[in-house]
Amino acid sequence: MSILEDLHVALETLDVPIETGVFSDVAPGKYIVVVPMSDTFDLHSDNLPGIDVQEARISIYSKGSYTALKNQIVQLLLTSNFTITARSYIGFEDDTGYYHYNVDVAKHYEMEE
Repeated sequence: MSILEDLHVALETLDVPIETGVFSDVAPGKYIVVVPMSDTFDLHSDNLPGIDVQEARISIYSKGSYTALKNQIVQLLLTSNFTITARSYIGFEDDTGYYHYNVDVAKHYEMEE
């Protein structure tokens, strides 16, 4: 499993377009872009990784208020066992007319033997 797959599954009920990396289609009034940020191993006393920690950033773009969508995303993430590591308002983009808000998440995966 990967965090990108799990995020798409968790957020698909929102009826908001989601893409990975960059939004390549004509941008609607609201959309989400997911960007992978890091993959790390959690070390144990034998120096072998036991857990793969994957992190991603969810960027929310909205022509109007982003608050309701942000709250829905946070609830879906928490009920889908993601760890929210940061939330931040990025700002209003004058050139595009979108409000931009980020939610950073992590998920822990057991190492497959």
